[in-house]
Amino acid sequence: MIRHFVMMTFLDAADAAEAKARLEDLPSQIPQLLTLEVHLDTLRTDVSADLALVTTHDSPQTLTEYQQHPVHEAFGQWVRPRLSARVVVDAEM
Repeated sequence: MIRHFVMMTFLDAADAAEAKARLEDLPSQIPQLLTLEVHLDTLRTDVSADLALVTTHDSPQTLTEYQQHPVHEAFGQWVRPRLSARVVVDAEM
């Protein structure tokens, strides 16, 4: 089992809510997603990211399949130009 953590900071923080809505639609379209959680930052400190994503996958292979899925790639094309920073951690459970 692998847990995939992503923290995103947007050029315009208002885009985080749209990203959250788009991400929450992914599980119904991508079978390699076992779970998906999306959280928006509420404190908005100087060191805060705007959005945190946590997904779980059966294996590193299914994480790769999720990342290469056309629906995920379409989200990536939408989100990348809106980001000022992104950090990822993939951890075995």
